[in-house]
Amino acid sequence: MRWTHRPRGCPVNGDGWLDWLRREGRIVVVGASLAGLRAAETLREKGFAGSLTMIGDEPHEPYDRPPLSKQVLLGVAAADRTALPRRRALDATWRLGVPATGLDMAARRVRLADGDEVPYDRLLIATGVRARPWPREAEAELDGVFVLRTRDDGAALARRLAEGPKRVFVIGAGFTGSEIASACRERGLAVTVAERGAAPLVGALGGVVGAVAADLQRGHGVDLRCGVMVTALEGDASGRVRAAHLSDGSTVETDVVVVSLGATRNTEWLAGSGLGAGPRGIACDAGCRAFDIRGIVTDDVFVAGDVARSPHPLFGYQFLSLEHWGNAVSQARTAAHNMLSESTDRLPHIWVPAFWSSQFGVNIKSVGVPSMGTEIVVSQGSLDDRRFIGVYGYQGRVIGAVAFDHARWLPFYQELIETTAPFPPAFPSVGRRSDGQRPMDADFPDPSVPTHGPTVTLSGYSPADRRMTFTPAH
Repeated sequence: MRWTHRPRGCPVNGDGWLDWLRREGRIVVVGASLAGLRAAETLREKGFAGSLTMIGDEPHEPYDRPPLSKQVLLGVAAADRTALPRRRALDATWRLGVPATGLDMAARRVRLADGDEVPYDRLLIATGVRARPWPREAEAELDGVFVLRTRDDGAALARRLAEGPKRVFVIGAGFTGSEIASACRERGLAVTVAERGAAPLVGALGGVVGAVAADLQRGHGVDLRCGVMVTALEGDASGRVRAAHLSDGSTVETDVVVVSLGATRNTEWLAGSGLGAGPRGIACDAGCRAFDIRGIVTDDVFVAGDVARSPHPLFGYQFLSLEHWGNAVSQARTAAHNMLSESTDRLPHIWVPAFWSSQFGVNIKSVGVPSMGTEIVVSQGSLDDRRFIGVYGYQGRVIGAVAFDHARWLPFYQELIETTAPFPPAFPSVGRRSDGQRPMDADFPDPSVPTHGPTVTLSGYSPADRRMTFTPAH
């Protein structure tokens, strides 16, 4: 039988069950952010007329996160004006500000922090990620120490920047840390950035491109410190941060510290549930169905967004976790479609990773999985001009591309990735070529060293592998 606890009047056979689900079923979405909202809208668009419940740990309805590190920090947009546009009315029950604390797959119930339980017939998990905090709790609680992930984080940091601090100290030069530094410089604030790696963005784009990013930051007045770790944050007698101590023995006086050490996937609430969930995310198949801890795919629990890890045929069927806006939207729509479909009508989620960032006046966009590459060639433009396209190669094929102020050609490179084109690419008629550079080592850091940089994480082939140890990068 399909059901352990079958609702009254629900048929057992497949076609009749799906018809009943569309008319009278109960779908619960845990995670009221971008992926959860777009999935819910798609469910209604596909004709789902049953009960829809949206569960979110924040008190706010879904909002857009990219503006938080850009327009909000610049003071040109308010954090409470970043709500995501609605494509349609949802007719949903919203359970906001009450996080999920457990899942009973046998009884098909989600447990909430307030003690309530919400039954479901199909469940979508889109709990995303949260900012990784400073590891020393007492130092993390100093006044003036921030992270940036939520709307409340953005509002609090924007208020502090508007007060005109003497210096902002950013720990970590991944994309978010670099965007924060950019916003601070645009506001005329003194900024120091500490990065354990050899350059900004090195975990995501490698050392060749990272060197360009380093020159970009220093050219805009950032006090960039690479190859160093933060050993301690020091507070004054009133409990306000006053300095950061570095591994090279130096001390930087500062009154604002922003910890930008990457993200932690929100899976702890699933401990003991039987799902294949851990620090790497929740494993699911290409149709967004979750795996259990035995590696067996479920049929009633689906996953979408940053918390998902799913196999991708273009990248050796390794499980990928993607912290990408576009991926969250695409995967949510696929999951919603498949939740209401027979197996023969289900669709695979094979979205090619794509990411963008705006910092220090430069538009940075990437496609594919640059961090999987071992070589890079500058196919168009010039590194010296900070306007170029770098193409990444892995085992003789094009695996990714990044553009600095040169994005018009990225669809062409995406097609090369999708068709597993050979590396290095040969296309003398495409655009203006670079200065004839040959492929070089992409210079990614040792993968055994923790890095907060990649927005794409490859996590092996096992859907039941939940092992991972994080060592603080600072």
